Amino acid sequence: MSERNKALVRRWFEEVWNQGREATIDELFPAESVAHGLGDSESDVHGPAEFKPFVANLRGSIPDLHVQLDDLLCEGDLVAVRISLQGTHGGHGLGVAPSGQKVSVKGILIVRIVDGQIVEGWNSYDQLGLLRQIGALPGAGDRDRFLSAGQS
Repeated sequence: MSERNKALVRRWFEEVWNQGREATIDELFPAESVAHGLGDSESDVHGPAEFKPFVANLRGSIPDLHVQLDDLLCEGDLVAVRISLQGTHGGHGLGVAPSGQKVSVKGILIVRIVDGQIVEGWNSYDQLGLLRQIGALPGAGDRDRFLSAGQS
C-alpha cells in the first residue's frame, strides 16, 4: 500500500503541478476532500472547484513552474512530502505584476489517501519567501532577525 500511495503522490505533483492537468485534480481530489494551509488566508479548500483556482493562480504567476519531490515518507494512509518549487515569476496570478525573477520555494506537505484518492492535505510552504522573491513584500534586509544574536 505504501508504494501505491507514494506513486499516487508522485503522479499528483507531476500531472497537476508540472503538467497543469486539471483532469487529474478531478480524478484524485474528490468533492469531499479538504486541503489545509493554502493561500495567504490559510482557509480550507474543499474539492476540485475550490482547489483549481489555487493551481491556476500559482501556475499563472509562474508559468514554467516545476515541483521536485525531495523526500517521500509513508506511514499507513499518510504520505509526507518535502518539495522544492522553482520557476520564473512571469504572470499576474498572485496579483503582482510579473517581475521576471527566478523563484525557489521549499515546502512540506502531508496527504491522507483513501481508496486511491487524496482526501485531506496539510500544506506548509514558504509563502513569505515567495512574495519577497517576486517583489510583493520588502526584502529581509542584511540580517536574519531569527539568527542574529541579541540585536534589536
